[in-house]
This record gives sequence, C-alpha cells and structure tokens, in this order.
Amino acid sequence: MLRILATIVLPLLLPTALYLLWIQMAERSRRGRPVRWAALPWVWLAGTGTLLLIVVLFVINVGFGSSQPLGVTASAQTPAAPAATPAASPPPPASPQPLNVMVVDIQTLLRKSKAAGMVRQQLEQKRAEYAKEVSTQNEALRHDSEALQQQASSLSPDALNQKKQEFQQKRSEFDKNVQSKRQALERSEAEASEKIQTVIRDIVTEMATEKNVNLVFQSTQLVILRPSFNVTDTVLQKLDERLPSLSVNIVEEPAANTPAPAAQLAVPPKKRNRPGLSA
Repeated sequence: MLRILATIVLPLLLPTALYLLWIQMAERSRRGRPVRWAALPWVWLAGTGTLLLIVVLFVINVGFGSSQPLGVTASAQTPAAPAATPAASPPPPASPQPLNVMVVDIQTLLRKSKAAGMVRQQLEQKRAEYAKEVSTQNEALRHDSEALQQQASSLSPDALNQKKQEFQQKRSEFDKNVQSKRQALERSEAEASEKIQTVIRDIVTEMATEKNVNLVFQSTQLVILRPSFNVTDTVLQKLDERLPSLSVNIVEEPAANTPAPAAQLAVPPKKRNRPGLSA
C-alpha cells in the first residue's frame, strides 16, 4: 500500500500540491485574495503529474531492476517455496507366489498298496471261515426244522409249541451270530483302512512341505488334471516302504438285542440253502 502511494498517487498529486502551495503564498502577499479554483490550470497540472509518474516508474524499473508490476504486495513478490519433496512411493506389490498343486488318488493307494493287499487277504480268509461256520449252523437248523415238521403230528400242542419256541430261539441266535461276524469284518476293514490313510496323509504332508505345495486334491474331486500334478505313484512307493504289511485284528462283539437296520447289516434271509457272508 505504501509503495502504491509513493509511486503512483504522490507523483500525480505532487504538481498540483506544489502549485496550490505557491498560489497560496502568492495570494497572501497580495492582500489575502481568495484562490479561484476554476481558474487553476488543471490540464497542465494533470499532465505534469502524469509525466512525473512516468519518470518515477522509469527510474524505479531501470535504477532498481524491478520488473514486478505495480500493486503487487511484498508477500506476492516473495518467491514461492520449493514444492515439498514427494514422499517415497510405496514399494511395488510382491509378485504372487506361484500356485503349486499335488493330486493323489486315495482309492488307488488303498487298492494297490502292499498293506491294503495284505488286509484284503486276511479279511477274505476270515470271511471264508465265517461262511463255512455259518453254513454248518444253517444246515443244523434246517435238519431241526425238518425234524420238527415230522414230529408235529405226534406231539401234543404244548410240546409242539415248546419245540417251536426252542427252534425260534436257535434261529434268533443264529441271526445274531451272523450279524456279529459281519460287523466284526466291517469294523476291522475300517480300522485297517484308517491306519493306511493316516500313513498316506503323513507322506503327502511331508511331500507338500518339501515341494512347497499350496494345494493337495484327491483325484475324485477333479474333472481334468495335468499328469505332472499326479503324485500317486510316488506316494505309493513311499507307502510300501513305510508300511509294507499290516495285520488285521478281528474281534467279534455280541450283537445287540435289537436287530440292526437291514441297510447296514443285510442279514441273509432264512432259507434252506447254504448262506454266505457279504462284505
């Protein structure tokens, strides 16, 4: 604001102010006659002020080397502070880890491994023994049934009912025996399968850690797979080395008094031919 007054307003008004001062002094010397404002040479005063303004601006620009336009404040003349150094850009995201996959055919391992083959052999042998035993018991029941039919005409009603109750008791015990043997075979097979699968999981876990594998699938979960992902043969080799044999412990437990569902037990129907055991 002071710079504007010093460089613009003051040069414009200075000629007029000096002229008025001179007139005032001259009039006092002439008996105090008032100044007539209309008679003042306003055009010459304005021109003189403008000329003085031009001279002042020229002297300022040339003498002081300032090319800053008039009216710009001191704060505007101050050079702008350098832009702040941009913060360091965050590091680029790490490249995604490659996806490593392994595929294992569990059913093939349970079918082809040495331990699984030994388990099947033991179960088949025990199943054959049970079938022979059940066949003998069923043959004895058949003879009892035929003998009861032959004696029916010669026995009193009370004696006949007694014989029938005894035969039904034998038949019930026979059915429970068949059920107990079948459950023992199924339970032993499930326990052996669980032992084999536990070793398989340990082997697969070790291989996944060694190869930095991210995902492990069973082959039954996939529709199409690249053969290089399938490590079943390698797992089978390690499984045979770690578990070359497995013994099956078959223990019969007394069957419950209430018959088990037919879908689980599939007890063979009572018939005259020789029954067998289904796995």
